[in-house]
Amino acid sequence: MAQPTQDRPNTEPASDPRDPLRRFLEGYAPLEGVSDELMQPDGSLRPVWDPLLRRLAEQGAHDRDSAFARGDQYLRDTGVYFRQYSGSGSEERSWPLSHVPVVIEGREWQALASGIEQRAELLERVMADLYGDGQLVRDGHLPAELVAQNPEWLRPVVGIKPRSGHYLHFLAFELGRSPDGRWFVLGDRTQAPSGAGFALENRMASTRIFRDMFPMGNVERLAGFFRSFRDAMNGMRGGGYGRVGILTPGQHTDTYYEHAYIARYLGFSLLECEDLKVQDGQLAVRTIKGAEPVSVLWRRLDSRFADPLELDETSALGTPGMVSALRAGALDMVNCLGSGVLEARAMMAFLPRLSERLMGAPLELPNIATWWCGQKAERDYVLANIDRMMIGSAQTPKLPFDRGATTVLGDNFRATAYSSISEWLNNDGAALVGQEAVTLSTTPAMIDGQLAPRPMVVRVFAARTPDGWTVMPGGYARIGRSGDAAALAMQAGGSVADVWVMSDSPVEHDTLTPKASGPFLRRGPGLLPARAADNLFWLGRYIERAEGHMRVLRAYHLRLEEYGRRAVPLVARLAGFLDSYGLDSAEPLPKALVGQFEASVFCASKVRDRFSVDGWNAVNDLSTTARELAARVKDGDDAAHAMGVLLRKTAGFAGLVHDNMFRFLGWRFLTIGRALERADHMASVLMTFADDSAPEGSFDAAVEIGDSVMTHRRRYSVETGRDTVIDLLALDRDNPRSILFQLDVLREEEARLAETCGLRHELGDTGRRILTLQTMVAVSTPPQIASRRLARIRRELAGVSEALTAQYLS
Repeated sequence: MAQPTQDRPNTEPASDPRDPLRRFLEGYAPLEGVSDELMQPDGSLRPVWDPLLRRLAEQGAHDRDSAFARGDQYLRDTGVYFRQYSGSGSEERSWPLSHVPVVIEGREWQALASGIEQRAELLERVMADLYGDGQLVRDGHLPAELVAQNPEWLRPVVGIKPRSGHYLHFLAFELGRSPDGRWFVLGDRTQAPSGAGFALENRMASTRIFRDMFPMGNVERLAGFFRSFRDAMNGMRGGGYGRVGILTPGQHTDTYYEHAYIARYLGFSLLECEDLKVQDGQLAVRTIKGAEPVSVLWRRLDSRFADPLELDETSALGTPGMVSALRAGALDMVNCLGSGVLEARAMMAFLPRLSERLMGAPLELPNIATWWCGQKAERDYVLANIDRMMIGSAQTPKLPFDRGATTVLGDNFRATAYSSISEWLNNDGAALVGQEAVTLSTTPAMIDGQLAPRPMVVRVFAARTPDGWTVMPGGYARIGRSGDAAALAMQAGGSVADVWVMSDSPVEHDTLTPKASGPFLRRGPGLLPARAADNLFWLGRYIERAEGHMRVLRAYHLRLEEYGRRAVPLVARLAGFLDSYGLDSAEPLPKALVGQFEASVFCASKVRDRFSVDGWNAVNDLSTTARELAARVKDGDDAAHAMGVLLRKTAGFAGLVHDNMFRFLGWRFLTIGRALERADHMASVLMTFADDSAPEGSFDAAVEIGDSVMTHRRRYSVETGRDTVIDLLALDRDNPRSILFQLDVLREEEARLAETCGLRHELGDTGRRILTLQTMVAVSTPPQIASRRLARIRRELAGVSEALTAQYLS
């Protein structure tokens, strides 16, 4: 059993009432009968907290608030969020950081890490038996019904031996501290444990909050843990063959942000099941260059959804044939399919005995007291004697059955409540698990400018490396709101905090990337899944579509302001153009326009791992601003002004894309999407407003919509006419709004795509279509660009889009 660390002697904060620390701690009162992370039982401050608390005390309220605001601003700028679910759906919510970290002394953490490593290896051996020989069940060490009736035990993967030789590679554990100061395990997370990326973001935020203290403090760094795990994942590839990917259920899962963040941080591809296919027993990712093999997959979705062919035929998330790729030894899974069986509460009841059998030693970290009631007689006994079984001043009585019942923590352990039967393992209630409801330790949280004790649990992470298990020196803590331990979850209003492990000696600065030890080497661009390319392509189209429509809306509302709703032909022509695109001209800021921005956000959210923070914030800000304006703008000048606000924000996004975005393959698809949409929009505008039958003022409206008023005045010495409008907006290669300019962009970017994909000496269907269209427009004169030819241009542009999808995105 992990023992509480003996704190070095210490006295209460200085008795001088002028001492800032004493004043700062006034009113902080640990709860009776509850262990507190900050205060020792005698009311003195634990020494490991002294540097942090003194720094907070010396800052003063204003400086503390400013420091906390820096951390919150970092999280907002980075886009950290969690998904809040409700009866009506879900929405993204700001990350609820509790600004005061949890501080743990280094020697105490070493004992915890040792217990975690032992437990991780024990779970590995249990997993190997459950999906291997099944000796534990055969010899009576585990009840058959505990395994067979668990929906997470997957019969189709029994007998499949992992290529790496290991079933488990990345685990998480929920830890709590009992009232007597001892740590215990509340739960094992073996399925697809989340939180490591959030722990890293908590650390990034806390370094900004304590920017003048953290670099000089002895806080253990996290980068080494992630570097070791990344290198271990790369090492599992087996001779460098195949890719390493992170498999996510997609953007609607509550931890999607973390999936994208970890993928960027470690340099792995973020994949969804629709990106993958199994071909000749090999898992491959669909890319714009064709299928690329994947040999290591860090799974972040539940096992039973992974393969609708063999596991769950109702799954819309899985990849058919995933199990067959594992069976063929062509894929390593982190963690192996079926690992969720180890998360069953009842399994904890057997771990003490299994540790003795499989590890030859007792568990260093005990469980929360758990027992298995697998038969009706055992259930009836527990229900009849539950009061006597409460942990109190006397030793807990021995149960009259011996099928895995654990020895609870003993008479030094105090619990304030007992949950009796807490989990049903099957529908008829024959198999039950009993588990204690303990009083968790408290940790300080800043509430309305004052420190207050709040219940907490700590999630810690263990990763397998070639040298064995390694434990992250920290983790993240879940903090309950008020004094309610049941409200630890963020969905219930809880918050999270960084966890500092304090070393006795200075800690070296560490980064994810080690110093170069060989010659300079430039890595090529990573693979681009077809799904990611498709979303970038449509992100460009939706943003450009919205911009074009905003320019028409602004022109419409400026004339509405001038003429009112009288029957003016040009106003009617503008309204008809908007209505033809589903934009209700009766709405000052149409819902359909807001929908286009929301579609842009949807596409960007599907590629969060490939999108810069500034780019994401710019797209999200556009959507948010559009929704806010739609709720309050009025017809006429007010709506025209709103369009101007949105157009400037759109220009900001375009500037980020042009000036800051690396010219990788994804940028090319985004650029092609914008060019296609702009060319199509301009052709549509010219068909409507540069036609000989267009009402008076239409030529000027077309130039205005094309953002070329000043250029037209400088270029042509005559009034606006059809030929000047067509020459400027269709045929001018130097005008970034013209059709020919966009065709030149399409030709150049598609040629580079084709070269990257190996088409150096021949034109694909997409390239041929673009070249044909570009040539037709380039040799045309203004009189030849009549409405019929403009309609043909639009048809050909649609053909280019279809050919691009077939060639690169299918």
